[in-house]
Amino acid sequence: MSQAPESHDHDPEITKTLASYTSGLKFEDLSDDAVEAAKHCLLDWIGVTVAGLEEPLTQMLIAQAEADGGDAQASVVGDGRKFSTSQAALINGSASHALDYDDVQTRLQGHPTVPVAPVVLALGEMEGRSGKDVITAFAAGVEVECRIGAYMGMTHYDKGWHSTATIGTFGGAVGAARMMGLDVEKSALAMGIAGTQAAGLKSMFGTMCKPLHAGKAAQNGLFAANMAARGFTSRPDVLERHQGFAHTQSEAPNIDDGLFGLGDRFEVRDALFKYHAACYGTHGTIEAIHAIRAKNEIDPADVERVELAVRTGFLDVCGIPTPETGLEGKFSLRFCAAIAIAGEDTARLETYSDENVKNPALVDLFQKVVVTEKDSLQRMEAEVTIHTKDGVVHYEKYDAGIPAADLPAQWKKLVRKFRGCVEPVLGSEKTESLIQAVERLDETDDVRELTALWSA
Repeated sequence: MSQAPESHDHDPEITKTLASYTSGLKFEDLSDDAVEAAKHCLLDWIGVTVAGLEEPLTQMLIAQAEADGGDAQASVVGDGRKFSTSQAALINGSASHALDYDDVQTRLQGHPTVPVAPVVLALGEMEGRSGKDVITAFAAGVEVECRIGAYMGMTHYDKGWHSTATIGTFGGAVGAARMMGLDVEKSALAMGIAGTQAAGLKSMFGTMCKPLHAGKAAQNGLFAANMAARGFTSRPDVLERHQGFAHTQSEAPNIDDGLFGLGDRFEVRDALFKYHAACYGTHGTIEAIHAIRAKNEIDPADVERVELAVRTGFLDVCGIPTPETGLEGKFSLRFCAAIAIAGEDTARLETYSDENVKNPALVDLFQKVVVTEKDSLQRMEAEVTIHTKDGVVHYEKYDAGIPAADLPAQWKKLVRKFRGCVEPVLGSEKTESLIQAVERLDETDDVRELTALWSA
């Protein structure tokens, strides 16, 4: 059997550097704002997972888990039925991304929480671990996936890989490894096992496979850590070695970007949250239109033409020109612009329905929308120009890629979103109890006090 060549020495041991840092990470090492941000991510994740429970893809995965059988170790969020940790990670990870309403992080170029939270909470529930353990492992997983995203650069995502799926698998593996207390060597091997499973294509956006990517990243990451703990062999330098992850899936890996500020700053602090239930690539456009409407009365019937400008590459992400389903509508800049101009509630899940994408008034409106791409715009920035029939031109630019500076204000916004997602499913009493449980998660000795609350 032939052996792969040794690692390139221009990226020395980035895999081991990240494994060493995260395997030794303690709760006390986290900054106060990193702990707060982690709670924000977990609250938001629980909310969107509960909201995604009744989605057909979630119910199919539950049915498959029931058919497969297995030990009752961890629960389905919002439901309470228990399956193995592996099955729970798959179901909860997929459900949490089913509505595309979960958080994002620009260095990852994807969704940081959905591959990691299902893993650390499933293990925490099975073993009765503390809230501090869960927060620390969650922060470790997010740290690694975001740093790998920065190391890989935009060419990985631009080529057609879905970073939530590919790089998220490393986050799930490291989160699990930290929960299990794996040492540096086994954590690095877990990353190797994760890397050889990493997959997920952007061509699947608008289908059930996109949320499945998140579930598989969580499940495969958990599998990687479990197998490393059992002594399964892998390469301890999967990121940097010849024909490894970066060599095969990035045209310009940059170790300085990947390791920038390691130990001094925490990637979880830069999570961005969705307040519109669509692809985050549409949020700059929606916010710019909301800003225009806040200053001016816009009658949709008076709109003659709408010009959108987004960062080059975004049409590959959310450029579906004529959506046929509500799910496709979430990935259509034209549709999202139309509903924003029409004054529809962009935070409401029901807005992105099969009926709405075929509503004649909205179809007429989004057919007036022209989308172009500009290299000069920031990653999450959008320009909107609305021309009305009387010759008036309205213009606004908005950058949706700036993390919140005011964490208490962000918590309040997330609580409002959480109530909207959870109350219809679990009722107001359990909703409020869950909010309180996440708020004091770092004071909890047994995370099952939290997970017990999300059972129907």
